[in-house]
Amino acid sequence: MHLGEDLIVLGILLLVAYVLGRLGRLVSLPAIPIYMIVGLLASPHTGWFPLNFESHYIELIAIFGLILLLFNLGLEFDQDEFFGNFGKLIVSGGSYIVINMGVGLIFGFMVGWGTREALIIAGMTATSSSAIVTKLLIELRRLPNTETPMILGVTVVEDIFIAIYLAIVSVVLSGETDFWPVVGKLAVAFAFLVVMFTIARWGGRFVSRLFRTKDDELFTILFFGFAVLFAGIGEILGVTDAIGAFLIGLVLGATKYRKKIEQIAIPLRDVFAAFFFLNFGLALDPAKFPSVLLPVLIAVVMTIVLNIGAGQFVAWINGLGVQAGINTTVILQNRGEFALILATLSLAAGLDERIQPFAGLYVLIMAVIGPILAANSEKIGAMILRSGPKRERKRKKTARDPMLDEEIALVEAATADFDARAERRNTGADETQQAVDRIVEQAMQQRDTSGERERD
Repeated sequence: MHLGEDLIVLGILLLVAYVLGRLGRLVSLPAIPIYMIVGLLASPHTGWFPLNFESHYIELIAIFGLILLLFNLGLEFDQDEFFGNFGKLIVSGGSYIVINMGVGLIFGFMVGWGTREALIIAGMTATSSSAIVTKLLIELRRLPNTETPMILGVTVVEDIFIAIYLAIVSVVLSGETDFWPVVGKLAVAFAFLVVMFTIARWGGRFVSRLFRTKDDELFTILFFGFAVLFAGIGEILGVTDAIGAFLIGLVLGATKYRKKIEQIAIPLRDVFAAFFFLNFGLALDPAKFPSVLLPVLIAVVMTIVLNIGAGQFVAWINGLGVQAGINTTVILQNRGEFALILATLSLAAGLDERIQPFAGLYVLIMAVIGPILAANSEKIGAMILRSGPKRERKRKKTARDPMLDEEIALVEAATADFDARAERRNTGADETQQAVDRIVEQAMQQRDTSGERERD
């Protein structure tokens, strides 16, 4: 098998992704839309790329990318934070999801593509991209902000929702219509979730014994093997390979080797995830975009409007101000990998073909708008509140330079001394005038002495 030309094309695509990624960083764009655009450029539907490239060569690598995306999502899940602030997180994250999911489901039915399609569309519009949200918080230096714990809390609840939602969607997309078979599949799916969550919560120290090796190569093979194995188990049990990878990531994240696994897994995730997004872009057909353009634009406007309300509501629940709500809104409105995962599942299940271009165009727009708005949220808040600039101008007016303050103090002291001398002259205090004359005379003598020393 001769793969030289295909390897050259793949290498060129990755280099193009690097160049566009560097340009995207200038406007704070995340990598997800960049990889999709590169895939779109090389798509056989466009003919824009000068070399032919068969997407099936990277489909298996793309599956590894999907597995590692969800595996890392489970690995980074903070169980202590979730169970320690369970009530507050459920109210904050739950209200955010309910608002977006409810309206998204209504919108899905209004599109008229079908019931299962409506469920998929609602899932796409319901949750944020944890990868983009976390990355933006770091790059924009928002981690110390007062609203950041709330934002991260919402993403934690969204991760749980994704696990449950994928379990339900996998049963719905299976095509089963009889009542008891559906109940049986749901029972198996939820039993798998409960067992894995239980192991993650109380079995971390026992699982840690499996990773007692100082060999980094064997260590990497072990956790990667677990990720692939449980992805396959999840697929067989009907909860999808993605949720199987998420759950084993959740379990391994509860071990004492979590940090070491993260150090190795994150670079692997970044590389393989690039293939997942690239592969999704390869499957997009720009000729189908016009047929979904209106629904996508409505979905974009709906997402932005809903997030304005949801962001302010969540901020209000947590006792934060309007500006914190604006920061929350622009960060959480980013959509990414979960929408593409749902689109991939819908395509495999034979749903309406318009779901894929809808998801692609929707994610592209939201993944571009979101970071740009997030980078300017403080300015947006100042424009809306109209108090930020006024406070700044007032601060600038009232704040004086220290040197200026010193000069003012000297002038005031001299003026006070002049007034005192005038008052004393008016009362006949001749001795004061004499004392002043002596001081002046001494100063002149010192000046003459200094001048003579300089000449010498």
